[in-house]
Amino acid sequence: MKLVLADIEERPLDGAVNALSTAGADAIGVVTDVTKTDQLEALADKSYEAYGAVHVLCNNAGVGVGGPAWSISKEDWDWILNVNLNAVIDGIRIFVPRMIDQDTEGQIVNTASIAGLTSAPSMAPYFVSKHGVVTLSECLHHDLQMAGSKLRVSVVCPGWVNTQVIESDRNRPSGRLKDDEVDPLFGMVRQAMRSTMPNAMPPSEVADLVLDAVRNNKFYVLPHQTWKPMIETRVQDILEERDPTLTQPPNSELGLG
Repeated sequence: MKLVLADIEERPLDGAVNALSTAGADAIGVVTDVTKTDQLEALADKSYEAYGAVHVLCNNAGVGVGGPAWSISKEDWDWILNVNLNAVIDGIRIFVPRMIDQDTEGQIVNTASIAGLTSAPSMAPYFVSKHGVVTLSECLHHDLQMAGSKLRVSVVCPGWVNTQVIESDRNRPSGRLKDDEVDPLFGMVRQAMRSTMPNAMPPSEVADLVLDAVRNNKFYVLPHQTWKPMIETRVQDILEERDPTLTQPPNSELGLG
């Protein structure tokens, strides 16, 4: 496939494009802040100008900071929801009508997280945003089916993946967010994540599962199968109308995609 990559950071974007091009891929990069609607519109325009069509749309940007729900600033709530949820909404609004008009097969791949299917302390904005991505994807699936579209949807809900999501506050907008005071509980969470990250699932393994989902029109993609009991417990809590159970991933790892 021909590839259009987008990232808010120009240097790693250029590095990825160069690596793909060296390997023989036809790829371009577009520096994009996904919280800016005009930049997402420009990304769509440049994609269609370069290649004439879009067949697979991956809404993948994600950030997070933590602490008790009441302690997180309005600015941080806005930042996390804008990147993790509103950017997915805008990606769908901007790209999907054009993809429908193509009248070809295609796939919208939304990256959520195991956090979109469970709940935990000290990460409310992240979990709220990922729950939103899951149900948005489900609604989009129904909408496309009812419209008779050839497009399909996948929602990816990984657990522990070796990425830099825990360092995402490096891109927090400067000058308007709270001081970088770390809540003690979230500080423990972040330290645990940093220490276990090298042993987490490689992104390439998640990518293989996503590719398989695209090829086989698979909606739910759960890379960490052993974490399904966490989801089951939450569903049982709801069905039995009992208080939420604080569950832990296998080997006391934490559940973030």
